[in-house]
Amino acid sequence: MTFESAPPTPLIQQAIALTPGDPCGIGPEIIARAWCLAPESTQGCFVAGDVGLMRRAMALVQAVQTFPVVEIQAPNEALNVPLRCLPVLQVVPVSPVLPWGCIDGRAGQLAGEAVLWATRAALRGELAGLVTAPLHKEALHAAGAPYNQYPGHTELLQAEAARHAGVTIEQMPVRMMLANNELRTVLVSIHVSLRDALDAITFERVLQTLAITDASLSKILGRRPRMAVAGVNPHAGEGGLFGREEIDILQPCLAAARQHGMDVHGPYAPDTVFMRARKQSDGRREFDVVIAMYHDQGLIPVKYMGVEQGVNVTLGLPLVRTSPDHGTAMDLAGKGVADASSMIQAIRMARQMVSGEH
Repeated sequence: MTFESAPPTPLIQQAIALTPGDPCGIGPEIIARAWCLAPESTQGCFVAGDVGLMRRAMALVQAVQTFPVVEIQAPNEALNVPLRCLPVLQVVPVSPVLPWGCIDGRAGQLAGEAVLWATRAALRGELAGLVTAPLHKEALHAAGAPYNQYPGHTELLQAEAARHAGVTIEQMPVRMMLANNELRTVLVSIHVSLRDALDAITFERVLQTLAITDASLSKILGRRPRMAVAGVNPHAGEGGLFGREEIDILQPCLAAARQHGMDVHGPYAPDTVFMRARKQSDGRREFDVVIAMYHDQGLIPVKYMGVEQGVNVTLGLPLVRTSPDHGTAMDLAGKGVADASSMIQAIRMARQMVSGEH
């Protein structure tokens, strides 16, 4: 299908792909709803998935004007699709109609295939970036190889990027950043037990986290970020009374980072540093980002401020990837009530990173 009438998409030279996530979850619906609520943000984007699935998802959208779902034959056709259309590139076999809200290996396979296609296309330079709707880890595991070897999106993307570059996974380090309009946090470790997360707090890993964050946020902000490092222990160890990680690991690491020109501060008490990095009503903030030592330390503050506004950004990849900061919400799937706010924010963040707008 060829389109002639759409205005040019500003600042985006290539299309951004959205993957639908688990077809039994809310991913397809929040994508459809995002197109209806924020057409200016979705212009130049398309869904890499299944046409029939997206038509069923669009039929769920209530209380707003819905858009037609149109099939395209190549990614950059999305740049010329009329503003009020949802373009879909069929990159997986035609999907069976699966019940909303169920955990099914067939759904995990479709979700995984869409992500693999989009990741490989982005690595080949055929896409500007990708936005991924939520996967269901159990369904992904039930899909079997190769998807059952990945705990989630981040690990799959990292493995594909390493394979494309011809390096080991260890040579393709990535980090998770969670962000909303008020706060950004980057994690030293993600999906591991708390006991293992404490073992991951090493000089090398923390310094690597700082370097990845510094490089990635410099591109997003147009300047080097002012980074705050959260301590490991209560009161950041209180001079060694409550633990020595701050003295033995973090302080030497921060000194080394400063020698490389990084604007890094801390370690600070983890129960107050997030408040210091939160954007105030006048737009100012003391820090651009907090480096958190483990998963829940960093994610609880961001998610408490509103999951519906949070965006997950994978830092360190040779491609742009964002996603909503929530899961598949199987209990809401198929009811037409899913909130698309986080998806809209993820699309806007991807556009900002692709276009270089600050």
